[in-house]
Order: sequence, then structure tokens, then C-alpha cells
Amino acid sequence: MDKNIFSGLESMGFNNIQDVNLYNKESETVKELNEEIKQKSLLYSKEVICPVCGHVFKALAVKSSSYRMNKKDSDFFIRYSLINPYFYDVWICNSCGYSAMKTDFYTLRSIGVEQVQKSITPKWKGRMYPDIYDVHIAIERYKLSLLNYVITNSISSKKAINCIKLAWMYRLIDTDYAKEMEQIFLKQALEGLSDAYYAESFPIYGMDKYSAMYLIGELNRRIGHTENSLVWFSNLITTPNVKQNLKELARDMKDLIKEEATSLANSDNLNSTSTESFEASENTKKSNFFSKIFK
Repeated sequence: MDKNIFSGLESMGFNNIQDVNLYNKESETVKELNEEIKQKSLLYSKEVICPVCGHVFKALAVKSSSYRMNKKDSDFFIRYSLINPYFYDVWICNSCGYSAMKTDFYTLRSIGVEQVQKSITPKWKGRMYPDIYDVHIAIERYKLSLLNYVITNSISSKKAINCIKLAWMYRLIDTDYAKEMEQIFLKQALEGLSDAYYAESFPIYGMDKYSAMYLIGELNRRIGHTENSLVWFSNLITTPNVKQNLKELARDMKDLIKEEATSLANSDNLNSTSTESFEASENTKKSNFFSKIFK
């Protein structure tokens, strides 16, 4: 039996109507296609000249009118709607393998060019990316960028910012592995930013000295170094000429640390009480048990 709901109308001239969507709802495939078309409309291609090999290539970039911020995390990670600009922050030359975050792409020194040609290009196999990037592609590109920073012996701040952006990308993935990788890259970001704080000139990636102080404190908090975190926040709060909103942010984080410590202490006390009650109960049972045996 023909299961087409419009079967029987063929003799009236209505052929090829087997796949009619009765309630005109979009299929998942259509939704995905429409989303892809929408994403593409928010992007444009930028012509880039590779400072290593001179190859001219097209890099995807997000239109400035497409930025829509939802909220900002306490370590300055901005969560976007519509499209995520972080996904397109790394430029890669598919000819020689040189890659870097776009703000650093043209800052490569001559010695860096030689290092890329020696250690990156001979191993580079090329990579063709789709028209739209997702978080997994972004992670791959940030890792390639970080490798280039290491090979070219770049300053600490470049590697630190690359690492914190990798941590942010993993934060967008809700798995235990991603949480572990986020912590790893936060630790690496903290180490690099701490080095940069003492050795490099400000501003660093748009951050003044006080913003860096706050971020170092917050990275310490996020990886569980609460004592170090409190020191950095306290120093920031007591430093003159710091913007009030930054001081308030540091105070909020100090309060959060105290709340978490209090909650943890209460939990430990509760567990201790429960254990004591359990042990007392067990001792009573044992006492009753032995008294029955030797009665």
C-alpha cells in the first residue's frame, strides 16, 4: 500500500508530491543550511601577504557590524551571539605554515622568518578549511599559532594571550576533557602573563598594568591558587589611580573567594559531624554485637 498521504491524486495531474511537508516546518538540514548562509553573510575575505614566503592569501574576518556581545566572563572572555570572532582570530599561510593571531601577523622579525622556514615550512602539509569555522577548528588554529610563537621565540605576552584564548575555546565545550584542557591553558597563560608583567612594556594587548594585575589575580583564582589571587586583588584595590570599576571587580572576586572558602568549611564540618555520628553508631552496634556474643 502506498503510504504517501496524497496518493490517489496522480490521475488528476498531481505527480511528484511524495515529500510535501504538511505543516511547512523546516527540516534540520534546511535549518543548518539557513544558519550557514547567515554565518557567511557576517564574514568577509581579507587579502593578506605572508611575511615569511610572500604568498598572498584570503583570510576570513568578521564584519564589525556583526559583533553582538552577550556577556563577559570574569577573566575578560567575551561571549558573543550571532557569530564568534575568536574563531577567526588566527591567520594561517597555507603555503609555508606560518600562523599567528592577526594582531601579531606582521610583527615577525627577520630571525623569526628564518626560524619558520627552518622548523615549520619543511613539515607543513597544508590544510584546507571550510567556509565557516567552529570551536574545534578554532582550537586547531590557535594551537598552530602557539607552535609558531614557540618556534620563533616570541615574547611571553604573545604566548600567554594565545594560551588564554585556547582556554576560552575549551570553555565552550562541555566535556570533562575540555575542562581539563582549559585548566592546562589557564596555567600556561598565567605563567606567561606573570613574566610579561615584569619584563614587558604596557599596554599589552590593550591591557594597562592594572588590568593585567587583575587578570593575573583572576587566573590564579581560577586554577585554585587562592592565596596568590588574594594578594594580587588586594594590591590592586590599594593602588592609587586604578579605575573604580576595576577595583570593584577585584572586590567581587575577593568576596567570591571568601564565600567559597566559607561554603567549603561548612561542608567539611558537616562531613566531619556525619563521620563522627557514623563512627559512634558503628561503635554502639559493635558494642551490642559483642555483648550478645558474650552474654
